Amino acid sequence: MEQNIINSGTGKRKTAVARVFLKSGSGTITINKRKFEDYFPNPVHRMIIETPLAVTQTKEKFDIRVNVQGGGLSGQAGAVRHGIARALLTYDPELKGKLRAHGLLTRDAREVERKKPGRPKARKRFQFSKR
Repeated sequence: MEQNIINSGTGKRKTAVARVFLKSGSGTITINKRKFEDYFPNPVHRMIIETPLAVTQTKEKFDIRVNVQGGGLSGQAGAVRHGIARALLTYDPELKGKLRAHGLLTRDAREVERKKPGRPKARKRFQFSKR
């Protein structure tokens, strides 16, 4: 590992797992060796990811490197947000109140419901015919 890594955190959401590494810098975010804007072209996903930095006013303080795998873009964005919040917490435990108040430290436990036998999907049913 590099010498100047300050802290790291692991974030999870649905089936996505993100490993986040913080080091002091100018505020650049790299995800899977790609630019932040290239990996997440949707501005909503970018806003989700930047939430912990906005809440703690640390946007320009760190360079962030992320390895994320599994799931889709929405799950990956949630995992990165969770990982950044955890990494910030290991950097400065005083931030716990702010991060907790915005629900950024809680792992979103919602997963895809399994398909049930005799049904086309988890809850959907085949069309009922009386005759």
